[in-house]
Amino acid sequence: MRELFNLVVDLGRLPFDFACPERSELRERSRRAQDDSVAIDERTLAWIDDEFGGTWSSEAHAGSTVVARDDAGTPSGFATYDAKGMRFRWLRGLALEPGVGVFGPIGVARDRRRNGIGTELLFAALNGLRGRGYSRALIAAVGEEKIIDWYRHAAGAEIAERYDVAALVPRRPRVTVMVSGSGTNLQSVLDRSRSGELPIDVVAVVSNNAGAFALERAKKAGVPSRRVVTWKRKEEAREAYDLRLLEEVRADEPDLVLMLGWMHLLSEPFVRAFPSLLNVHPAFLPLEPARDDVVMPDGTKMPAYRGPDAVGDALRDKQLWTGATVHTVTADTDRGPVVARKPLPVTAGETRDQLMQRLHPLEHDLVATAIRRWLYEQP
Repeated sequence: MRELFNLVVDLGRLPFDFACPERSELRERSRRAQDDSVAIDERTLAWIDDEFGGTWSSEAHAGSTVVARDDAGTPSGFATYDAKGMRFRWLRGLALEPGVGVFGPIGVARDRRRNGIGTELLFAALNGLRGRGYSRALIAAVGEEKIIDWYRHAAGAEIAERYDVAALVPRRPRVTVMVSGSGTNLQSVLDRSRSGELPIDVVAVVSNNAGAFALERAKKAGVPSRRVVTWKRKEEAREAYDLRLLEEVRADEPDLVLMLGWMHLLSEPFVRAFPSLLNVHPAFLPLEPARDDVVMPDGTKMPAYRGPDAVGDALRDKQLWTGATVHTVTADTDRGPVVARKPLPVTAGETRDQLMQRLHPLEHDLVATAIRRWLYEQP
């Protein structure tokens, strides 16, 4: 049985001006963290996704974040505190009590660890919580004993809540996957479901392309329902097709609908019918849905490539970066809230096929990350 632990820190027992004396900039951040209302910059958010896997940037964006940087201004670590709007299941107990502020996530670049930056970031964020009037800090969802010991030693943290990871998902959700092409992302989801890595049941695969190889993958995996729902444009109005598609997907009563390479815009009634509707898009999209540009880990600003040929558009514009994003689907194309994202640098002289070969494994991992996040955010 794998467990996660929520730790609690008595903020009244912290030394307010704690910091290692040789890093004066971060020490100053520690002293003024509680008054720092400046939003974290887009470059640092992209760096967080590049360094730590794809979901922490949205938490950093939703809270206040202390950032450690080297002499060149490159981020080397961060700690977020007081993030608002997080819906994880482990934040529904002690986290809701008066006087409790949420700490985390925290991360330090691999090549900068073991030099005290993590401890300074920890105290900077905890002091930020205390400065906002919280009496206790909740350090959520810690899974490794050595990390628990570090929090105990550094800040006097104690275990307050325990969660059996399996119990956080009391039943396997029913998942419908919508596809149009070869289905490599579908195959990854099927494999991870079969192995137990993802506690979900893929009950249906729907394609708008009768020749999609994804249907063969679904057949081989024994997916119970496999449907082809094509739109014959000369014979059927768009509204009629949209309604037929809606009814076909609704028939399997999915808890979650995944769009994994689905190449057809969905109607507003369809989106409203399935609030748990996730799409993987082959571009690194901004956390702010209204933005039309995005900043990459090296500070490069580039267009947010939405639409059907994001990779091709980026290559034609000779961009140095691409990436992938899993987002909640809304009526605005590729502008739903980001669930997980990760950037990917483009190699000089790389062809589209070569780039896609590197992008697909990134998408596979990102889709799995997004599904896990969705699982842990359900009521």
